[in-house]
Amino acid sequence: MAEEQILINYREIESRKGYHIVKRIFDIVLSAIGLVVLSPVMVVIAYKIKKEDGGPVFYKQERISKNGSRFKMYKFRSMVPNADQLLGKLRNKNEVEGAMFKIKHDPRITKVGHYIREHSLDELPQLVNVLKGDMSLVGPRPPLPSEVEQYTDYDKQRLYVVPGCTGLWQATSRNEVGFDGMVKLDLEYIQRANMFYDFLIICKTIFVIFKPNSSY
Repeated sequence: MAEEQILINYREIESRKGYHIVKRIFDIVLSAIGLVVLSPVMVVIAYKIKKEDGGPVFYKQERISKNGSRFKMYKFRSMVPNADQLLGKLRNKNEVEGAMFKIKHDPRITKVGHYIREHSLDELPQLVNVLKGDMSLVGPRPPLPSEVEQYTDYDKQRLYVVPGCTGLWQATSRNEVGFDGMVKLDLEYIQRANMFYDFLIICKTIFVIFKPNSSY
């Protein structure tokens, strides 16, 4: 018997005006504080990346936000500078079913990249995206345009809200589940979202930084 799919009422999500206002204030305050407090860590990471191969410190990539809008997402570069050009040669090694590409031992990842990805430190520059309003601290993983092209109407429900630096999928199962499992977790989050739940996910994410889950 097929698992029952989650269907979300978009109007109901949009009607949570108070929650969205408080969440935006929360995002601005915490991302600003985070950028200041974590700046020494970010400087060290930037130095290590530059020292390893002399390539760019940051990586910008187009992602899809709420209702299909596009933005440039910032990350610390964790792969070789020509990683995008090498992707075509690795497509047949994808270990995740559905509209997402992941392989556990990706040869494009640098030595520093392995460490910062394992501890989710490569995503610290996304605090700038949060401050700008492109992203939230908590929400679904922002997908690539090429991924969204493969989405079903069911999958597109992930785009009902602003994507996040972390979320229920990132803080729990991560790569232990495939694309369908990620979508299910994201939709569960969207249905249940409130400030306490957001705070709980942030706390889980902090724990993951020190005790990594199955991220790669």
